[in-house]
Amino acid sequence: MARSSHKNEPLGNPLENIGDASMLVDLARMEMPFGRFKGRVLIDLPEPYVVWFHNNGFPKGRLGALLGMLYEVKTNGLEPLFDPLRDPPRTPDLERLEPSVREELATGKPPRRRK
Repeated sequence: MARSSHKNEPLGNPLENIGDASMLVDLARMEMPFGRFKGRVLIDLPEPYVVWFHNNGFPKGRLGALLGMLYEVKTNGLEPLFDPLRDPPRTPDLERLEPSVREELATGKPPRRRK
């Protein structure tokens, strides 16, 4: 579970705010305001950097919620789905998606689980 800026204090499910579509656009367009990757668009932050925040605590406020959502996006390999939201938009490179996600998008059905 994502953490707040205070260790061991649950932040809740970062995807519960998914109803706010502006958060998805912000992931694709907002720049990191501080740190080693200042100026880099959030969706382009390296996964280990986002995992570090997950392990050590996200910043407070909207940025923390965005980074929590970004953690879920990155750990599930969903970054290419944000290509149309970028400024300027990109055509999604579906080959970058995990095979199970590609299958689900192509068929409209969740992938079958292997036993």
